Amino acid sequence: MQSRRAYPSDVSDEEWALVAPYLTLLPETASQREHSLREVFNGLRYVVRYGVAWRAMPHDLPPWHAVYDQAQRWLRAGCFENLVHDLRAVLRLALGRTEEPSAVVLDSRTLRSTPESGARAAWDGHKRTRGSKLHAAVDTLGQVLALHVTPANADDRAAVATLTDAVQEATGDSVDLAYVDQGYTGERAAKAAADHGIALEVVKLPEAKRGFVLLPRRWVVERAFAWMARFRRLARDYERLPATLAGLHLVAFSVLLLRRAADFAAVRNSL
Repeated sequence: MQSRRAYPSDVSDEEWALVAPYLTLLPETASQREHSLREVFNGLRYVVRYGVAWRAMPHDLPPWHAVYDQAQRWLRAGCFENLVHDLRAVLRLALGRTEEPSAVVLDSRTLRSTPESGARAAWDGHKRTRGSKLHAAVDTLGQVLALHVTPANADDRAAVATLTDAVQEATGDSVDLAYVDQGYTGERAAKAAADHGIALEVVKLPEAKRGFVLLPRRWVVERAFAWMARFRRLARDYERLPATLAGLHLVAFSVLLLRRAADFAAVRNSL
């Protein structure tokens, strides 16, 4: 294959060794495979990192339609969901934590709509934005456990049942506590979480505050949202389907976790 320029978003050799088993849906020698799987993954990472349209991908990467089609296959097969869950467990163990968390943090972020996502867009009066809302559950290290997409006018309480169900499925029912903000107060949210064996603990603002206040536990999920926002494809809702929006967030998180896992492996090998 002709050499091409290297992009900062390219997967490293160490990262590819970790991710390749999750992305190989067909043997490398399959007759219908025309492009290198690694190069296709590099193309997907480029789109998510830099936010370009599929048709605006650099010409020295595989054709945009090949990357798009393969990305949809990966998302439908749950490849990135499995990868993120496994990497989360490995990194927790490397940090001396239990493999699965006992506590999570729930919150949501609103993404402004675009013509592609306008069909499901709604007005978020609190954020004064028309778009979609991404509901997320992360562990106390900020590593994603579950994602759920709704129109922006959806109440955060309405997503509790979906998130807690997904959290328990991902962790094998290990979670018994969820930290939330004051948007999750009330019996409805508490009962939805309790039905899945999780108690909600509302972390409130101090009665008297001035300027920025770092709230215990809740800052972790805000930091996770900041990590996601650094991927320009996730700065707005550019996706027609909510499943694609959630899936590309998992792609972004896989990029972050792969880098951390590769760094941990390099440090361990140097000892």
